[in-house]
Amino acid sequence: MKLTGNHTIKAPASLIWEMLMDPDTLAKITPAIDKLELIGDDTYNAVADVRIGPVKGSFTGKVQIKDKNPTESFTLAVNQESKIGNAKAEIVLNLSSPSDQETEIKFEGDVKLSGLLATTGQRVISGVANMLSKQFFKALDEEVAARTA
Repeated sequence: MKLTGNHTIKAPASLIWEMLMDPDTLAKITPAIDKLELIGDDTYNAVADVRIGPVKGSFTGKVQIKDKNPTESFTLAVNQESKIGNAKAEIVLNLSSPSDQETEIKFEGDVKLSGLLATTGQRVISGVANMLSKQFFKALDEEVAARTA
């Protein structure tokens, strides 16, 4: 499954980068993440509870930040497992600055699902992925507003 999208935030790229590289902030703004624990260089143990249609699961696994190009781009590699199936993803995030006080975040990636997750249906899963990305950017907007107020 492909994930793509973009969102513009009224804050400089340096602030957005700092927030996205901070595990506490990332755990706070990412929907369904219960815990994000640093275990190595840019590698985290992650616990998430996700509901996809009628299916709910608790996922555990690793999240890694790779290919960092400060204030410009990075790749988020996710490998999560649960009783209802597994999810592997590589998502590239690019930050650009249309102005000094705005940052556009574009994301693109692939998600591979197995188990019950894979049989739930593409429309349901892509709808949930879309909803989660909207919740993420709304929470990021709110966190930026709180820090810059």
